[in-house]
Amino acid sequence: MMQHWFIDRQPIALPNWLEAMPGARALARAHAGVAVGPGILWFRQRAGETVGAALPASGPAARQQWLLLSDEPDEETVLQALAAGAVGCCNSYAAPEVLRQVALVVSNGGLWVGQNLLRRVMDGSVRALAQQRPQTQTGDWAAPLSEREAQVARLVASAASNKEIARQLNISERTVKAHLTSIFEKLGLRDRLQLSLRINGLPL
Repeated sequence: MMQHWFIDRQPIALPNWLEAMPGARALARAHAGVAVGPGILWFRQRAGETVGAALPASGPAARQQWLLLSDEPDEETVLQALAAGAVGCCNSYAAPEVLRQVALVVSNGGLWVGQNLLRRVMDGSVRALAQQRPQTQTGDWAAPLSEREAQVARLVASAASNKEIARQLNISERTVKAHLTSIFEKLGLRDRLQLSLRINGLPL
């Protein structure tokens, strides 16, 4: 089982963190550079703090995945966290089920960003494709997929959420997730961002 470390000013974990990962350990920032063992690190950025202030002076332990838990997340915070080496960023007060989903995505090599930023990136990839290669888009990516999976994939590439996809295709969100799992496996991709880039013909 993957060990999770929640790192804050004081070694106290919020209730939603512990509900999401009952076996997680809390650690003070001052000790994060030396006392952290193998696992995923979650650094809390409190209101008014910069991203840099949320990290220990020595930086996260080498070769470990880490995420930023922000009390007041916005797109700029997410971008700064990713630039600093984070594999994701989410709200410190996110529901336990969301935190578990974040952990699952990053533990499988994916990247977790907010829906708004993901939409921006996907929209940007579509515009870049139109400007750079307007006539070269092909459907080769769809060859191993079923017709329904291809429909789901195209909607993901247009930045639709699972709820929006379910509504448009008249299926349940659970079915959408099942299709996505199959799509990622068949195409050898990790997450929605990679899928969008693949479909829009941009390099991964």
